[in-house]
Amino acid sequence: MPPRHARTLIVMPAFNEAASVGDVVREVLAKVPGVEVLVVDDGSKDATSRVAREAGALVATLPFNLGVGGAMQVGFKYALENGFDNVVQVDADGQHDPANVPILLAALAEADIVLGARFAGEGDYAVRGPRRWAMVSLAVILSRVAHTKLTDTTSGFKASGPKAVALFAEHYPAEYLGDTIESLVIAARAGQVIRQVPVAMRERAGGVPSHNPFKAAAYLGRAGIALVFALMRPASTYFVGER
Repeated sequence: MPPRHARTLIVMPAFNEAASVGDVVREVLAKVPGVEVLVVDDGSKDATSRVAREAGALVATLPFNLGVGGAMQVGFKYALENGFDNVVQVDADGQHDPANVPILLAALAEADIVLGARFAGEGDYAVRGPRRWAMVSLAVILSRVAHTKLTDTTSGFKASGPKAVALFAEHYPAEYLGDTIESLVIAARAGQVIRQVPVAMRERAGGVPSHNPFKAAAYLGRAGIALVFALMRPASTYFVGER
């Protein structure tokens, strides 16, 4: 009998995360039996690749920084080409608890994409000010697009099933916020089912936050622009054949 989750690939985008990535990889392998972990080193200047490899991960090292979207598309392509059914995105900074990965995977029984939602009843994660306003607005709009209630559309902790893996291997967006906002629009307009499950987030174990708090107002505008461009693209753009 194959080990549990043997056809699941954990994809971990990492940019200068040498301080935390090794511990995160080891925790994933301990808490989620049978998965493979692919760390996509997104042009790091530190020892991210070496630390990840020593911890037991497969490593794809990019020559320059592509951003989370570009790194994730590398992961989706690898998964599709190597026979993995599911992909779970886990941050390399330790904020995502690998103990929640089986919960996301179980929810794939009735969905193509499952988000780990920070604002759905678990934990005490809080965002305030313009960034919070943007998140609430995006959740309202994307809930309509996806025909389901979503509270955390910018979560980077998510699981993708076979149909989503095939779609994202070809169409995953690399633009700012595309890996969250636009990817959900792409999936919804391709007819895929999106759901969420509540999760609690943890403090970063290393590195620096991806969003400077002084740029929260800019986040609001850029999030809106990302959504507008995603909705402008015709749904036929995202057709892929069945696996």
